[in-house]
Amino acid sequence: MPADHASFACGAALGFLGDLATGDPRRGHPVAAFGRAAAAAERRLWRDHRGYGALHTALCAGGAAAGAALLTRAARGLGSRRGAEVALTAAATWAVLGGTSLGREARAVGGALAAGDLEVARERLPHLCGRDPQALDGPQIARAVVESVAENTSDAVVGALVWGAVGGVPGLIGFRAVNTLDAMVGHKSPRHRRFGWAAARLDDVAGWPGARLTAALATLAGPDPRGAWRAWRRDGGRHPSPNAGPVEASFAGALGVRLGGTLAYGGRVEHRPVLNSGGRPVESADIERAIRLSRRVGVLALGVSMAARPVLRALTGRPRALGRGGG
Repeated sequence: MPADHASFACGAALGFLGDLATGDPRRGHPVAAFGRAAAAAERRLWRDHRGYGALHTALCAGGAAAGAALLTRAARGLGSRRGAEVALTAAATWAVLGGTSLGREARAVGGALAAGDLEVARERLPHLCGRDPQALDGPQIARAVVESVAENTSDAVVGALVWGAVGGVPGLIGFRAVNTLDAMVGHKSPRHRRFGWAAARLDDVAGWPGARLTAALATLAGPDPRGAWRAWRRDGGRHPSPNAGPVEASFAGALGVRLGGTLAYGGRVEHRPVLNSGGRPVESADIERAIRLSRRVGVLALGVSMAARPVLRALTGRPRALGRGGG
């Protein structure tokens, strides 16, 4: 295996294991630091205008990717000391992945539902998604958790690994920066309808390959591959999000449950299409099943990204000379 690919494979595997072992720290996470910087930039740049939003997105996401590229160049400047590049890749992978924390938060809500403590479940739900928990009963909360696990498997695990395979550390960091900006400003609130347009559209583009890989792996790794494939093919395009649709539909079919329908975000009600309409309503026990499926998908995505990196490097025309170059 060429040295560049070996460095990525070792670093990505170590970072993935680091996320499994520790999850996200409660304080001092690099993504939180990026969020604070992006919020500060928004306070200076905000106008009710798409152009200013595009500038904000370019500065924040582009700056993060450029900084990662400089760090990669510095690590490679150490010559034959491959450990620096492996360590940088491992640290970046750990920083951008969120699979363990996703499962932890989902289990907290699921445990509260199983214990019949609806108030605790409502209190914990905002850690996973932006829905109004007071408007939800137990089955609706369980459905929201399963949908969040599905969507964030793509956003917080698979998508990052895909872009790591494409672009190394800058790909990892750049993807997470775009995804974080979308969560911050890429929604349809009055303040961000125009300003967040660029972040939302860029996130749609960046998330496209990871969402399709997530749906494919959920179909292969889930308990009902045929059901997952049917739901993905029939319902994936009906969701208002081009990336959440295939992921949630494949999870719904794999688990044999119905997702979608009416939900409330910040005082507004949305009536979304039902995904896998032939499935049964979501129960609290399905949360653990969704977490296990998410974990299997993440492990498979790691393997795919490690195996695909040499092919992607060749397709993008970026072969690496011995001991030099590359991204």
